Amino acid sequence: MRVLAVYDIADARRLNRVAKVLKDYGHRVQKSKFELDVTERSFAELRARIAGEIDFEEDGVKYIPLCERCLHKIEIIGLGQYIDPDHEYVLL
Repeated sequence: MRVLAVYDIADARRLNRVAKVLKDYGHRVQKSKFELDVTERSFAELRARIAGEIDFEEDGVKYIPLCERCLHKIEIIGLGQYIDPDHEYVLL
């Protein structure tokens, strides 16, 4: 199943931990958005891991299922792919 995960994390340390967990299950498409391709089992695992990282009083994570029909209707205007700064390299 395809899922869009969006998040707003108040603390920088928790934000980095949440992003690292999400990278295990999908790829970043914008700074606080990941597209995930997961099974029911791995999605349950992901949700449990995220729940262990966030502060329920300060942070929020939303999981939006993307149906097959919807995937074909995605429209991108402007920059189509987020370039994760963790994977950028400078050659000298």
